[in-house]
Amino acid sequence: MYIAKAMLGKLEIQNYILIDHLSIDLSTQLSVITGETGAGKSIIMGALGLILGDRADSTVCRNAEKKCFIEGTFQLTNKEQYAGFFDANDIELSDELIIRREISAQGKSRAFINDSPINLNELKQLTSQLVDLHQQFDTLTLGDTDFQRTVIDALANIQKDVTSYQAVYQAWKENEKKLQDLIAQKEAFEKTESYNKHLLAELAELNLQENELEEIEKELKFLENALQIKAQIDASVQQLENADNPIVQQIKQIGNTLESIVKWQPDFEGLLARLKAAQIELADIASELIIWQDKIDFDENKILTFQERLSQGYSLQKKHKVQSTAELLVIQSQLEKDLEAVLNLEETISQLTATVAEQNKQVSLLAKALSEKRNKQIDPFTKNVNQLLHQVGMPNAKIKVTIEQVSFNQYGQDKIDILFDANNTNRFEPIRKVASGGELSRLMLCIKSLVAKSVDLPTMIFDEIDTGISGEPAKQVGLLLQQLGLNRQVLCITHQPQIAAKGNTHLYVYKEQNGAETQTHLRTLSNEERVQHIARMIGGDPPSKNAISNAQELMAN
Repeated sequence: MYIAKAMLGKLEIQNYILIDHLSIDLSTQLSVITGETGAGKSIIMGALGLILGDRADSTVCRNAEKKCFIEGTFQLTNKEQYAGFFDANDIELSDELIIRREISAQGKSRAFINDSPINLNELKQLTSQLVDLHQQFDTLTLGDTDFQRTVIDALANIQKDVTSYQAVYQAWKENEKKLQDLIAQKEAFEKTESYNKHLLAELAELNLQENELEEIEKELKFLENALQIKAQIDASVQQLENADNPIVQQIKQIGNTLESIVKWQPDFEGLLARLKAAQIELADIASELIIWQDKIDFDENKILTFQERLSQGYSLQKKHKVQSTAELLVIQSQLEKDLEAVLNLEETISQLTATVAEQNKQVSLLAKALSEKRNKQIDPFTKNVNQLLHQVGMPNAKIKVTIEQVSFNQYGQDKIDILFDANNTNRFEPIRKVASGGELSRLMLCIKSLVAKSVDLPTMIFDEIDTGISGEPAKQVGLLLQQLGLNRQVLCITHQPQIAAKGNTHLYVYKEQNGAETQTHLRTLSNEERVQHIARMIGGDPPSKNAISNAQELMAN
């Protein structure tokens, strides 16, 4: 037996259009709402839509001095099902879920879940799992092929199979895209491969070392000025040591002179020590300059070699639009990697091609298995829906289901169409083209009553499901709703006594005139009140004895 995972226990409405205040307690099974045309049943549905995420404006406020307030209280019997949503939105999860909408007279709207503010998109994401709102415009989904496929999949109980298929299909499509990208990359590499090899050969032939061009540039400047530098060093050595009166000798003589003073003034010892240190330092400098004299030589061949290498380096810098040896080395390294990648691409493409082919086989096998299970459901689904259509007052209406093989997609390779013939002409057309609003509503009810046995549908709400029917068909619609209500919460707005009699709870909507104001009210009818009300729905007011007897019979059955 299916156990509802969420039920709407209470709906509070304040300051909304014709409603000053309403508090609605709903049955855990089938609740019916009745009332005269214009009493406010659609207003209640509008208020319910607001806590489900519909947009609103300031015109809904009955009293412009106060906010409009709608609050729905849901009981969750399996709250873990919603844990992901609550964790993602940082909202505390409990067995009781309270959704509230507030609309100001200025049109500002706010939504709350368990007192935590939330935006409308997030609210709709949650409430779509809580409430299935069936209105006539919602039946347009019947014409949607995705919905039609979902119906067949639910009856075939292949949700897990579809999930397994989707994992393989997704991996296949991702690898297929990778393969196409690699092939395109290889083709792009091949277009520039010859030129890149040429560029790499130039750099490899030059065989630059780290900072080489910068070092050569400094060395070359030194060599080009070698003669002038050597002449200056020679002159310096001459003055320090080789002149008639060299500087080093002069300082030594000064030291000898100061030594005679030290005998009479010891304070001169420090100056004498510094003078001797200067003599030693200058003698050392002269020695190093003599070494440089031997090292420096104007080598024209070496200069020419350096100039040629610099020229080659500068030419490549200009070609690659860089300014340093380091940048040329980076380009060389990248060219080597790119050319190596071309070689590796062949192997990678070969391996990925095999993987894609294998995954394609898996996708094909899994899609075929899905198709087989779907096809098995077509005949029983068609037969059951056609029987139910006859019961709900459409004896000449039939459906036919076709499955067309299409390209692989995330649901397999089946395009499912439910076709409709309203008048037993054997001319089946797409539902959206030929079915009226009332026919769509009853067809949707038939389909949902079948699907509900296989899928955990949320609280189901039917608005004006009885359009265009009465008598026995209305009774059959009521029975279908009653059966749905055995294992899940169902709410139905109806004008038909045959449907109203099947409710576990009967809510009556009515209007009252209070001076210049009109207000919508609602109350739960007792069994005795239900008999009287259903009798009035059958035969008018006041109800006749036959109408009362018919009402009692409807409720008894």
